[in-house]
Amino acid sequence: MTVAPSPATKPKPLSIPQKAMLKLGLARPIDLALHLPLRYEDETQIQRLSEVREGQSAQVEGVVTSCEVKLGGHRQLLVTLDDGTDTCTLRFFTFYPTTQKALAVGNRVRVRGEIKGGFMGLQMMHPTFKPAGGDLAVALTPIYPTSAGLPQAYLRRAVDGGLSRSELSNTIPLEFLSQISLQPRWGLREALTFLHHPAPDVPLATLEDHSHPAWQRLKAEELLAQQISQLQAKRERAKLRAPVLAVRAAPGDVAPLHEQLLAALPFGLTGAQRRVGEDIAQDLARAVPMHRLLQGDVGSGKTVVAALAAAICIDAGWQCALMAPTEILARQHFTKLLSWLEPLGIKTAWLTGSQKAKERREMLALIASGEAGLVIGTHAIIQDKVVFSKLALAIIDEQHRFGVAQRLALRSKLTIESGEGDATLLEPHLLMMTATPIPRTLAMSYYADLDVSTIDELPPGRTPIITKVVNDARRDEVIERIRFQLQEGRQIYWVCPLIEESEALDLTNATETHAELSAALPGVMVGLLHSRMPVAEKRAVMALFTSGEMGVLVSTTVIEVGVDVPNASLMVIEHSERFGLSQLHQLRGRVGRGAAASACVLLYSTGDAPRLGETARERLRAMAETNDGFEIARRDLEIRGPGEFLGSRQSGAALLRFADLALDADLLEWAKELAPVMLDQHPHLAEKHVQRWLGTKAEYLKA
Repeated sequence: MTVAPSPATKPKPLSIPQKAMLKLGLARPIDLALHLPLRYEDETQIQRLSEVREGQSAQVEGVVTSCEVKLGGHRQLLVTLDDGTDTCTLRFFTFYPTTQKALAVGNRVRVRGEIKGGFMGLQMMHPTFKPAGGDLAVALTPIYPTSAGLPQAYLRRAVDGGLSRSELSNTIPLEFLSQISLQPRWGLREALTFLHHPAPDVPLATLEDHSHPAWQRLKAEELLAQQISQLQAKRERAKLRAPVLAVRAAPGDVAPLHEQLLAALPFGLTGAQRRVGEDIAQDLARAVPMHRLLQGDVGSGKTVVAALAAAICIDAGWQCALMAPTEILARQHFTKLLSWLEPLGIKTAWLTGSQKAKERREMLALIASGEAGLVIGTHAIIQDKVVFSKLALAIIDEQHRFGVAQRLALRSKLTIESGEGDATLLEPHLLMMTATPIPRTLAMSYYADLDVSTIDELPPGRTPIITKVVNDARRDEVIERIRFQLQEGRQIYWVCPLIEESEALDLTNATETHAELSAALPGVMVGLLHSRMPVAEKRAVMALFTSGEMGVLVSTTVIEVGVDVPNASLMVIEHSERFGLSQLHQLRGRVGRGAAASACVLLYSTGDAPRLGETARERLRAMAETNDGFEIARRDLEIRGPGEFLGSRQSGAALLRFADLALDADLLEWAKELAPVMLDQHPHLAEKHVQRWLGTKAEYLKA
């Protein structure tokens, strides 16, 4: 007799709280154990109403003496509670019949909330409540980050379960912990148990500012995991092979290409440009893939350093690709590099998503045949149909503007066979460039797997930029300043913000400003540039401005990077309070590129508010006080944290959840020193440590 197979059991559908937990990334027991409270409530004692202070959170117990629904402008439930020492009004704007039943007159209840004073006496708005009696809590009550459909009570039970199931044995040898004064009693399990259920006598300030030893233990563990992961990525990369692009000896009287380029340039290099150029040349001459970040302030001359690296690569018989995040920036590079390299006999191909099919086919053929030594373009360079003949160097400009997936695709796409029967796969050299300088602690942590070169010197002849912060109420004065600059033969940028939530609002903002300036400046060509214009139209507008025919360019932030018009001497940034600090600095760097005195006007508006928010004020103050990109970067890290610098490197998931780079530099130094020791002397512990803290996120560090 044949027995029919039993039907496969369907997995039980997830409940709403389970779905919400997965959305928060709470999948493994360790994820729950590391889901730390935002704050705590003290439910370990009952307080007297006669002794509480306004603004204090308190738990009181008393009898309900009145409970009534008040109708009118806002329907609300008003409950009076008497604890024998005073009375307090409990006010609910959202309530149900069950609320009224639980708070019926005569019921004795325990309530908790923030005490407010005023003409009507003591009040609590939407306090939590339950029947009086029962044991008091023995520890502070944790309040966790949560989302819709995930009640605190459910989350607390889940966290406690995750904490009990997690394998939390110590992975850091005790002798290393003593270097940062962490007592052995604060093991990882002890630290986490304490932070989820701290004793009521612990000063709340040490929990809130993360200075308690339990917090220090977590920060140390997290930073060490990150440093080990970065070092692993760097060591793995060192095992890979890359084409050797050594500077060739000159045959006869013909100088190497990069020397020909240097001789043809209409300017000399700064000492900093020469220094970083030598760093890159040394990397290219090695059989290990270069993985270098070239950072330099706006206008410091990174493009010419990239051109010299490309010349070395092409001179060695290989191809070079330069990828930029926007078509405007890519075209800027194309125009500049073409003028430098074409006279030297180097053929350059151009690739963007907006190309006509015929031109694109021609470019793809040039690239595939190897005839094009240099390829410049946008992310179109990494599309499937693009096949390189012998690509050995990839240069990525404004690397933080590209996502992790794009950078990983670029690396995998460029893997090539070494040829001549050798099955070894070669990886290209990678040079990433940024005009957003990386603060030291950030370079030590998120960019620890990169070699970093810094151009810390501006070319001679660059004029300092005066920055003024001006209320939008003085807009007419700014327009008068524009008239004066135009009479002097200068050109002006006027930048309007992008408001991501509303493209229509972006466009209205820019078009209204364009109409306003066109009316206020008769006889002056005022151009408009925004992201939704056809590519050909954008190109025509930029050509008119670059040639000097157009006096004023009203634009959204598409001109943030890559636009180089030496005659432009005034930058007006409208609603500057909406921009990030590094973005403001990038925009300011579009002027001051010629000999004329240049200025940047930061127009701000408070809207209906009486004053600007604290963060916006700090940003504008920093802009007014310094032109130094490195100081700007340091302040930006303080104000906004690392997100602004990292772009998509994190892939939306913060790799440091507990440590603060601005405050924990000592722990970072310790972790950096310990990482190689752990990998060399305790490889098993090191691997276990990384998996516990980073899981799959470690892959993002390698991009």
